[in-house]
Amino acid sequence: MSLSLSSLRSHFFKHFKFYSRASSFSSLHRRIHRHPPPSRLPLFPPIGAGQLQQQRSSLLTAAANYSTLPFNNGANHNSYTSPYLSVQICCPKHISDALSESLMCFGANSTTIDEQNFCGSDVEIWICSTFDVDQDVNECISRAANSVGLEETPKYKVEKKDHMDWIKLTQESFHPMEITEGLWIVPEWRNPPDLQATNIILNPGLAFGTGEHPTTKLCLLLLHRLIKGGEYFLDYGTGSGVLAIAALKFGAHLSVGFDIEAQAISSARHNADLNKIGPEKLQLSLVPSKDGAQFESDISVKDSYNSKIIAEKDKYDVVIANILLYPLLDLADRIVSYAKPGATVAISGIISEQVPIVMERYSELLEDINISMMDDWACISGSKKA
Repeated sequence: MSLSLSSLRSHFFKHFKFYSRASSFSSLHRRIHRHPPPSRLPLFPPIGAGQLQQQRSSLLTAAANYSTLPFNNGANHNSYTSPYLSVQICCPKHISDALSESLMCFGANSTTIDEQNFCGSDVEIWICSTFDVDQDVNECISRAANSVGLEETPKYKVEKKDHMDWIKLTQESFHPMEITEGLWIVPEWRNPPDLQATNIILNPGLAFGTGEHPTTKLCLLLLHRLIKGGEYFLDYGTGSGVLAIAALKFGAHLSVGFDIEAQAISSARHNADLNKIGPEKLQLSLVPSKDGAQFESDISVKDSYNSKIIAEKDKYDVVIANILLYPLLDLADRIVSYAKPGATVAISGIISEQVPIVMERYSELLEDINISMMDDWACISGSKKA
């Protein structure tokens, strides 16, 4: 599989995007595959309280700036046959993780870091990314570079690519996987290895969620421990619906999934059907900005927008948001607001170096905080303060 094709379409990416306005569900374009960061200067080195507050302020400012990008409900985004731009960006290795995330905040559809391909020296590395053909690539890269402190726009090269049979390649590379004993994620096109196990049948389509990425595994393992029976569960950024479906299979009474992508809602509905789960057990909704005007006035996606469940705060026994650093910081109050007092809130989608800045933000809202790690990725969970 070519790297550019992998970057565009495969199940190795969490397929969400920054499609929102200020204070909205602002930055959910998540990548699912990025090689674990090599030994290098840390993105967030040990710092004092004053420096931590300064970093947090800078990140929240960046998140607010990203939220001003034009809103798009995703209904016509990334069709199965449209061409795309494959962009390779050469950047300093120590800042590659931060720049990779910022690129997606400013318009990239996906990014991956090619750890084996240096660009000129062993301190520079290629970030391979994809964009829509009408995207202003130079503006995106310039703004992303500025947001992570680069004084100059890094050099890059652009190629226009045509549609390829990415679905077939995805199917060939997605096999049943055992998350823990007795829990399997099984592609729709393959047979379950263990019929007696808890099998989550999945076709991720264009949405995130195959279970392969460490952040998804961490969330699944947490749910497996937490769900005892009868709980109300919210997946804030549901993608393929894998976590919402898993919660129901573990015994939850109700699962709710929010997303900003119409394609993700369709994917989650399809996967619910594959697992014989009806809409009364798994409720799904697109999430607009606070005023809700975008979806309520858009007939093409209005049937995927449920203002009632979006408005229901202090309801859920377990809330999980497996997204990116910037939205986790920017939307912390909103994410936690959906949980009952004392309920468990878990946040993931962050690398180990980002843990201090996220901990500092969520310690205002959660207590009894725990951190679990897998392959340099983290899941932070705690109880909502009364």
